[in-house]
Amino acid sequence: MLLANLNASDINSKIPLMILAVFFLFLTILGLAVHGNSTEEASYGDAIVVASSGDARTLVPILASDSASSDICGFVFNGLVKYDKNIEPVGDLAESWDIEDLGKTIIFHLRKGVRWHDGRAFTSRDVEFTYKKLIDPDVRTPYSGEYERVKDFVLIDDYTVKITYKEPFAPAVSSWGIPIMPEHLLKNEDLNKTKFSRSPIGTGPYKFKSWKTGDKIELVSNHDYFEGRPYIDRYIYRIIPDEATTFLELQTQGVDMSLLTPLQFTRQTDNKVFKTHYNKFKYQSFGFTYMGYNLSDPRFQDVRVRRAINYAVNKQEIIDAIFFGLARITTGPFVPDSWAYNKDVKPASYDPIEAKRLLNEAGWIDADGDGWLEKDGVEFEFTVLVNQGNAERQRSAELMQKQLKVVGIRMKIRVIEWSSLINEFIEKRRFEAVLMGWFLSRDPDCYDIWHSSKTRPGEFNFVGYKNERVDGLLEEGRRTFDQSKRAVVYHEIHKLIYEDQPYLFLYTADALPIVNSRFKGVESSPIGIGYNFIKWYVPKSEQRYK
Repeated sequence: MLLANLNASDINSKIPLMILAVFFLFLTILGLAVHGNSTEEASYGDAIVVASSGDARTLVPILASDSASSDICGFVFNGLVKYDKNIEPVGDLAESWDIEDLGKTIIFHLRKGVRWHDGRAFTSRDVEFTYKKLIDPDVRTPYSGEYERVKDFVLIDDYTVKITYKEPFAPAVSSWGIPIMPEHLLKNEDLNKTKFSRSPIGTGPYKFKSWKTGDKIELVSNHDYFEGRPYIDRYIYRIIPDEATTFLELQTQGVDMSLLTPLQFTRQTDNKVFKTHYNKFKYQSFGFTYMGYNLSDPRFQDVRVRRAINYAVNKQEIIDAIFFGLARITTGPFVPDSWAYNKDVKPASYDPIEAKRLLNEAGWIDADGDGWLEKDGVEFEFTVLVNQGNAERQRSAELMQKQLKVVGIRMKIRVIEWSSLINEFIEKRRFEAVLMGWFLSRDPDCYDIWHSSKTRPGEFNFVGYKNERVDGLLEEGRRTFDQSKRAVVYHEIHKLIYEDQPYLFLYTADALPIVNSRFKGVESSPIGIGYNFIKWYVPKSEQRYK
């Protein structure tokens, strides 16, 4: 899972499935058709300029919990496995693997000849080092849960690793998409403070070049990459918090790829400039947007209050007014396209009368007739935090503000720059409510978000949700291999979480990316087009950057 700082129509991800979750984050959401084929030969050179509304936080990959950081890490690092274009696990740093003992043991056979960007050879010791850091309680990684289930980790030789689990673990193979880190550079480093976070060295198709905070991150192609030199020489990640500025950059071709807002997609790009120079796409994203409550706040500890807010917010109005229909109501914690999604869980209707009834039952009443609810002489007022650069979320918050006013709740909105939001408010639990999004893995394992043990700083259960029945089901889902049986487990998780309402589940929006048409070699697939980004190229006659 990844915290989403981009538009609500962003792509899906989960960092332990690095090639799906972060490997070319912007790119995986595209792929409805092949575009821009050229009769010219594939040529090395040029750059792709990608716009992001938020800056990265850290480039230590096992600490990267947000989409911006994970996007960059996906270019710089590799996992042992990745997904192919048909969403099937294939080797990455591992050439192959054997599964033994009814799924409890995996033996990975690693690629030989792979080198870190500084020239040092990649070996099994790097995998062991990464594993040890993932389970180190002093490392603030949100991904430890999947690796704490390992019973034995054995290095058979420099290129063979044997991993045995305490019990069968369904997501075991895919979990080793986690980026592998270099032992020789980090073995004596504090990963929470290391300078490596600003100048990473990996094995991936691109090497880190520079990072100017709040401005851009630049990568250059790895000519010795084990799958072949990428054709595009440079990847430039520009941080542009204002969507209007991004749109102007698209119009002048200062940006090659970005995500459009629904308004831009439906009304503002139907002109000669965009039809001539860009290909735009519409794609169902694998993630959702929600308002999460700080469950240590006494106001939100009463489930009647959380359920009342669910009745008070008109999600369809948000979808119609802000997304022009390019979104769907979701009841979470999965997306409607997932086999884990419980279609029998129906979204609560918009019912301000029922909302007021529940609030009154919880002790919140309009004692003085001024229209605002009070309890023990204190007005029901809270602040929701929203990240800068996401107009859809800000507009959603504004509509919710009006809707909650109808039932007597005063909701204030505070817009905060993305990295500050995560570092200063989310990780330190300094929030009352937050409007955010998750990018999800294709595997429905959501232990790291919902299990009550995952509430340490840097972990994903930052709202403080606890339900012992859900905890048990999350554990059961991890040790169940049969998909039909796993579906029963996750359907029950879905039902229980929706009843508890630790989040106000809002919508799953379509991804609306746009890409400059000079990029050729784009191939569609069930997973999108990012899987073959190293094969994208720009013909010499169309190259713009040296």
